[in-house]
Amino acid sequence: MMELETRELEYFLAVADELHFGRAAVRLSITQPALSKAIQRIESRLGVPLLIRSSRHVELTPAGEVLQEHGRHALNAVSAAVRRTRRAGDTRAHLRLVLKPGGDAGLLSAILAEYAHQHDARRVDILFSGPADRSDFLRDGRADVGLLFVPFDDLDGLAHETLHTDDRVVIVPSGHRLAGRASVRMADLEGETLPRWKGVPGGGGTGPEVTDVLQLLHMITVSRMIGVLPRSLVEPLPPGLVCIPVADAPPSRLVLAWNEQDRRPTVASFVAAALRLRPEAQSGPDDPAAALEGA
Repeated sequence: MMELETRELEYFLAVADELHFGRAAVRLSITQPALSKAIQRIESRLGVPLLIRSSRHVELTPAGEVLQEHGRHALNAVSAAVRRTRRAGDTRAHLRLVLKPGGDAGLLSAILAEYAHQHDARRVDILFSGPADRSDFLRDGRADVGLLFVPFDDLDGLAHETLHTDDRVVIVPSGHRLAGRASVRMADLEGETLPRWKGVPGGGGTGPEVTDVLQLLHMITVSRMIGVLPRSLVEPLPPGLVCIPVADAPPSRLVLAWNEQDRRPTVASFVAAALRLRPEAQSGPDDPAAALEGA
């Protein structure tokens, strides 16, 4: 017998995310007393405290942190199962691809054209997302395949294949002290203001919060910060900005990713089409479909 229902997990995760019963209750469209009682029932059933409460403060216990992490994965898995089950029975369902705006390294048109030649090709809907949730689109079934960047995107639970490797560059205003350099090292950027990406914890940025690359480039243009990005995300560069290679920054990789539990032929067909466009696939004898068998 299940010790927790999905609705109870939703209640707990809302409180864990908000760390405030009032805001969580509004988010869930229930009353605060009802939410409080639901959390108490969950704690009683599990036999461990999940939250430390005071009149002004709510925080997670170690057990609560574990349930937050694994409970979110569980809800994503349930959502994905429901969405994929419905689409599996719909022969007209579209394939859904998620990426960040401009985050295709110029490959998307060629991939779509190659996929269109497949005998089982379907219409591909393009979904754009913010900096933090593309992986979640794939885990919970909102998208079937995605273009993600390593090491920036979380690939936990996702199968993936590298399509393109990018060097990292720093973007600065044309009047910046580093603008005339042929290359820089990360140490040269010490003391500079770097962005905070909305929804992405950590990262070390101390500057204003940004939601996408276009917003970041605007902020760099007015000298509010600088940014380190994969080269393909910023080319062509807007006027007034300079792009400088960062010699000791590890390269980034553009990967095609999909849920590792998703074995649908439509997804495999799209992945195979994308892999045929990789330079090694074009110059070598390997069958790109073989790469899917162990993915």
